[in-house]
Amino acid sequence: MSDDRNIDFVLRTVEKRDVRFIRLCFTDVLGNLKSFSISSENLEEAFEEGIGFDGSSIEGFVAADESDMLAFPDATTFQVLPRRQQKYGVARMFCEVRTPDRKPFEGDPRSVLQRVFVTVDEMGYVMNVGPKLDYFYLHETDDATPIPADHAGYFDLTSSDSATDLRRETTLALEQLSIPVAYSYHSNAPSQNAIELRYAEAVTCADNIMTARLIIRQQAHAHGLMASFMPKPFSGTSGSGMYLYQSLFDHEGTNLFWGPKSEHVAHLSELGRSYVAGLLKYASEFLLVTNPTVNSYKRLVANGEVPIFATWGRKNRAALVRVPTHKPGKHQATRVELRSPDPAANPYLAIAASLAAGVRGIMEGLKLPEESFSGLEDLGERELTRRGIHRLPRTLGEAIKSFDKSELMRETLGGHICDYLVEQKWREWDEYCSVVTDWERKTYYAGI
Repeated sequence: MSDDRNIDFVLRTVEKRDVRFIRLCFTDVLGNLKSFSISSENLEEAFEEGIGFDGSSIEGFVAADESDMLAFPDATTFQVLPRRQQKYGVARMFCEVRTPDRKPFEGDPRSVLQRVFVTVDEMGYVMNVGPKLDYFYLHETDDATPIPADHAGYFDLTSSDSATDLRRETTLALEQLSIPVAYSYHSNAPSQNAIELRYAEAVTCADNIMTARLIIRQQAHAHGLMASFMPKPFSGTSGSGMYLYQSLFDHEGTNLFWGPKSEHVAHLSELGRSYVAGLLKYASEFLLVTNPTVNSYKRLVANGEVPIFATWGRKNRAALVRVPTHKPGKHQATRVELRSPDPAANPYLAIAASLAAGVRGIMEGLKLPEESFSGLEDLGERELTRRGIHRLPRTLGEAIKSFDKSELMRETLGGHICDYLVEQKWREWDEYCSVVTDWERKTYYAGI
């Protein structure tokens, strides 16, 4: 958060590096990145008084009769952007959106995550998250038909992987913004790529995801391509996820998820087990946040790679939560992987909702159920019920219903965001259900 020391550093850096413009960034409720620029002369005023803007023009914010909003830059997010020209420098900062009386705006996703983070911090926990994002490089067309840029496969390094140089340039651009990249590679489907960012505390992680999505798109555009974060642009191939590696630390920097090896879970502490149990219990309630589009549920189908049940496992990649294998001597790396989210999600809300679910599991002292293995999709409903295994929502409509009934989500995200999401997503679902698809024409046109 901004304090006098951080603000003084920013002001001195702006003067020293001849930064002329500062881009102030925030997201709307749906996770779209918004920004506007101010001159360096107005920066000190921005820190002290905020910069006013029309909130009624931002998706999910406020009505026209209460449109005044203030953007307060967070000095800890200050970064000088790589120069496109030599004359003037440009920097960016993420903002806290507040009302005219300087109270946090309840419709600001970043403020929601900050509030959850502070609450958890007061309990003695610090949440760290390492995200891995899938996305596609596609040729741009006039009719929005996705055309793959290559036909390479998982981890391929061949002449057919045309994105090798593009991934490298994207990694370098992110590292110039102090966003370290752990891995980048070609993923499963044709023209599908992945980038994994190193872990950071929760709010910084969400900031990094927003920045990474922007840089990936900008670099793709510079190479005559478009980058798509659509969860499932093609039938019959892998969809794109936004996997979240999560862990809780104490204030001394000790990983609270690590524990001595137990009979059922290798090196996951009792606190870590309760956290996972919370993710499993409340998954159906937060799925609308982590998987927010009609298309999201085209990815969540039985194929052995993505979750369709609220289960956990160590080697089972169809589990909702996977516990990666512990490396000897790497206690600090102990973490759990939430596999349901996709890159269409608002990362601030997705991390806030899943963090709240995990911590609620700790507060309730939930016990971790038995580990799941592959093949659950072959079991009948009665056997699944006997084993205590719950299916995740199959469609956006089912996800909305589960979310709308959730006391935890309303407590975590606030009434403003919950009401907006329910209204907006019902509108999206109803519109989708009224559209006649190619599948329907192919199946029913001549046969009925």
